[in-house]
Parts: sequence; structure tokens; C-alpha cells
Amino acid sequence: MASLVYFRKVAESGDSIEYAFGPDATEMPRRLSMDTKSRRSRPVDGKISHAFLKASRKINAMYDETAQWPDRGMSFS
Repeated sequence: MASLVYFRKVAESGDSIEYAFGPDATEMPRRLSMDTKSRRSRPVDGKISHAFLKASRKINAMYDETAQWPDRGMSFS
């Protein structure tokens, strides 16, 4: 089964970034918060799901490649 998740940066403070994420580029109903120092994320609604894990891992992978937090992206598997 294919899995797809889109994400985009919606807020940024000194030590965290918040991303909206969801099943398509126009509908991103959920949010995750990324601690920029520890690079740990948490779902804002407290619900860990496959989509949350995919978005979080892709955001960290993109950071590994560029040393910058991405503004947007997607993960497909």
C-alpha cells in the first residue's frame, strides 16, 4: 500500500518549528512541533500516527542534506 504525506512550515520560534502535515498538499489538518536543538518532534494533538512519523523523518532527512529546516516537502513510499 502506498503512503503519501505533505508538510509545510507554519510557525518558527527560537527553538522550535511547527509544521502542518496531511494526505495532500491542500489539506494538512494536523501539526507537529520540531525541537530544533534536539531534532525531536511531537504531534501537537498527541496522536502518533504513520503520517506523523513519515513527516517527521522526512523533515529530519531534509535537514541532514541541507543543514536548513525545509519550508515544505512530501514523503512517498
